[in-house]
Amino acid sequence: MDTIKLSIVTPNGEIFNDDVKTVTLPGKEGEFGVLPGHSSLVSSLTVGVIVIEKVDSTEAVAINWGHVKVDEKSVDVLADGAIALTAGKDSEIAKNIEAAKELVNSVKDSNISVAAVEAKINSFA
Repeated sequence: MDTIKLSIVTPNGEIFNDDVKTVTLPGKEGEFGVLPGHSSLVSSLTVGVIVIEKVDSTEAVAINWGHVKVDEKSVDVLADGAIALTAGKDSEIAKNIEAAKELVNSVKDSNISVAAVEAKINSFA
C-alpha cells in the first residue's frame, strides 16, 4: 500500500512523524487532501484540524496556523501551535480537546469560523 511520510513540528518539538495513507490540511484557501505522489507545493495553513488517515486508524491534530511543504513522498508541517486530539488515554484526549479549543479560540481572524473548527475537534471526542 502506498503511503506518504507526514511530519508535524512546532517550536516545542515534534507532534507527529509517521507514514500515512492520506492527510487533510486546513489551508488558507480551504481544506485540501494529500495522497502519495502529490505534486510539490508550499502553502500557508490556518486554524483547523489536520486529519491523518493511517493504514489502520485515523488521528487528528489541531493547529492554530503554520506552513506546509508537500512533495511526492513527504508532507512537512511547521505549525506555531499544535495539539494531538486522538493519541493517548481517554483522560488525556479529553484534556487535549479542551486545550485544542483554547488554541483555536486564541486565533483572532475574522475569516475563520471558530464554531466549525470546534465542531470538528469535538468529533474526535
